[in-house]
Amino acid sequence: MTLLLEQMGLEVVGISLPAEEESLYQRMQRVGKIPENFIDIRNFELTQKKIKEFAPSAVIHMAAQPLVLNSYKSPRETFDINVMGTANVLEASFGAKTVKAVVAVTTDKVYKNSNNNNRFTENDALSGKDPYSASKVGSEAAISAWQQMALVNNGPRVISVRAGNVIGGGDFAENRLLPDLIRGFSKNASVSVRNPHSTRPWQHVLDPLNGYLLALAHALKGGNEIAFNFGPSEESLKVEEVVKIAAKSWGDSAKFIFDQEMNSDKESLTLQLDSTLANKVLNWKPSWDQKASIISTMDWWKKVLLNDVNPSEACLSDINYLLNI
Repeated sequence: MTLLLEQMGLEVVGISLPAEEESLYQRMQRVGKIPENFIDIRNFELTQKKIKEFAPSAVIHMAAQPLVLNSYKSPRETFDINVMGTANVLEASFGAKTVKAVVAVTTDKVYKNSNNNNRFTENDALSGKDPYSASKVGSEAAISAWQQMALVNNGPRVISVRAGNVIGGGDFAENRLLPDLIRGFSKNASVSVRNPHSTRPWQHVLDPLNGYLLALAHALKGGNEIAFNFGPSEESLKVEEVVKIAAKSWGDSAKFIFDQEMNSDKESLTLQLDSTLANKVLNWKPSWDQKASIISTMDWWKKVLLNDVNPSEACLSDINYLLNI
């Protein structure tokens, strides 16, 4: 997102935790590239102080504990970060007189999911059964409360944006399909893949990021929508289809085995988003389909890991493709 904003000629400041080892931030050696503070959004006083100091015109809130399986290990922390962290960012943004709009990133997993393969719209019921999705429903409740306060007190416009399983070069998080494949393929090791028949709305990370910025621009112009979905146009691919496309793209050294089937008590079987509202109001549509997103992700990692291409250069190549379509 920072690189995308920079390429669009916009000034960026940042608040986050220190970057993790092997993160895209570290790979690109981004320390000191923009004004930034490494703080925890659960610290309201510091968050409020820094937002006031930076005096931004808009806030894009992406901080979260984003992993479903990790939420089972640390449920209270997940709620603390995702619910109270969101409340802190919203309250701090409302306290800064410069902020005109806030885009808060949640997830497609906030919808009440009966695993019937329906496409969720922004007006569908919200409900989360695992700690991660439930905490994100909690963050949606906070967003809704501050949206109401904005109406009452003429505060900044607040908009919720929801996307599915984003993929792309640079993501190295544990227990995510494409990063797990990259870790194995790059070491010539066989990757064990769980839940091969589950479906997810896979999309290139730059597609929803572009959508978030279109939603922000719309809010700054006075748009009244409170939430937008951003997902692929076609039917969600199964995990096994994603793995086969990724392995073919990587080459002969790619090895994998399909492991356990879905534990539906822990994760949803199917997920699909309806992005009609974003298509109509924002004129947004994906620049990569799901297959192209997977191939682009594998190509990024092959360039960086096998051909010593600078990660920043690889990212900018994707961004320039998006901006010049």
